Amino acid sequence: MSEKGHKRPRLTNKLLAVVSALVLGGGGVAVVAGSANAGQEGRLDSAGAAQVTDTIDCPDVGDRLTSVPDQARAEVDEGLGDLDVQVADAYRRLAAGEARGEELMGGLKQQREQTIGRMSDAIARSAARPEELKDLSGCEVKQAAAEDDAGAGAQAADAGAARSTGGKGGPARSDFVAIGKVRPNVRTPAASAGASTGSFSSQCGRNENGHFNPDNVIVAPGVSNGAHHMHDYVGNESTDAFSTNDSLAASGTTCGNGDLSSYYWPVLRLRDGKAERDAQAPGGGQDANVGTILRPKQVSITFKGSPAGKVKAMPRFLRIITGDAKAFTNGTANANASWSCTGFENRQLKDKYPICPKGSDVVRTFTFQSCWDGRNTDSANHRTHVAFANRDGRCPRGFSAIPQLVQRITYGVAPGARFAVDSFPEQLHKPVTDHGDFINVMNNGLMNTAVDCINRGRTCR
Repeated sequence: MSEKGHKRPRLTNKLLAVVSALVLGGGGVAVVAGSANAGQEGRLDSAGAAQVTDTIDCPDVGDRLTSVPDQARAEVDEGLGDLDVQVADAYRRLAAGEARGEELMGGLKQQREQTIGRMSDAIARSAARPEELKDLSGCEVKQAAAEDDAGAGAQAADAGAARSTGGKGGPARSDFVAIGKVRPNVRTPAASAGASTGSFSSQCGRNENGHFNPDNVIVAPGVSNGAHHMHDYVGNESTDAFSTNDSLAASGTTCGNGDLSSYYWPVLRLRDGKAERDAQAPGGGQDANVGTILRPKQVSITFKGSPAGKVKAMPRFLRIITGDAKAFTNGTANANASWSCTGFENRQLKDKYPICPKGSDVVRTFTFQSCWDGRNTDSANHRTHVAFANRDGRCPRGFSAIPQLVQRITYGVAPGARFAVDSFPEQLHKPVTDHGDFINVMNNGLMNTAVDCINRGRTCR
């Protein structure tokens, strides 16, 4: 199969202006956020400039892959995992002051050239060599808003991560904004006469069984700690880096209706200086993810219809990623974060964490792509086999409407408490990197029930 990729915009040297407005897909919901400097309350240095820290910006090789032959997939997946390890290790050395940026970038480029070369060789054994990859080895040191909380260094030290991050792992005060200062910005397309207005929900709990790991079986199958951040899981009870379609289908589930699908997302942590159980582990403290992991107060998993017409069944084992875990350095082409507060969900933030008033909970909403190419359950870059609907709710040419997954997750966070989403180390826990992952493992009967409910305008739980 062949999927055509696209080039993402790069961020500016300061990485401080993320975008003032972005219209997200997924049912046509528009999420408009202020600039990354809006509402800044961080400490200023003597020159009046916001404190900054260095991070590493590398081209995302995985996103540029247009096609990977089946024979080369294992080697390519291993190579992508190696590239992430290389960047994480370089960031740790940079943050700890063990090496200068110029020296680090030279060594990192050599490592990446070798790894990309092996990946290209693997593809070339059964397909055309991807010549476009050879120009993706070089990386840059970029500046970003620093963690300007006076307790940041102590928090990192208490969690055993001081050596790896230097206490500057983010987020910064400028990454937060009071939700009351945000104007309402959510818009939805009008439903046509033939719209599918029903919904189907799976009740899968809040990860009460403690299913955590830093794997990502979609992006990095067979690679332990492929995400370099910890994931919360609900639904399928066995999902990890080594899961297969067969193992997922044979697993148990936390969903009351027998839905075996895997739903997962990065954990949210309080930056409270406390040592979580993964303080010394990969995906946790070893990857600059520190503090107490918050259990959601509520997780809702709902499949919705299309405002433009009926939906068709998803294929079993369809994989969808929404959002971009590397959006802070990649740019916002694939970003799809939505942060808000209960009682204020007509105001959605993309590049800020919300400060919620007393009695209001933090809300993360993941609105997944709802258009499918009708052929592939995955693609080389894990994106081009699915798409968001256009502003009018219709799917792009060549795509058909499928049930749209919307995940809504709430957390009880005290007003003013610092929190952060887990991330790759060099992404500095920025809110724009939030993302969700889904593997459809519903059996055909359950999927057909969902489609029938949605197309008939019924609400099924």
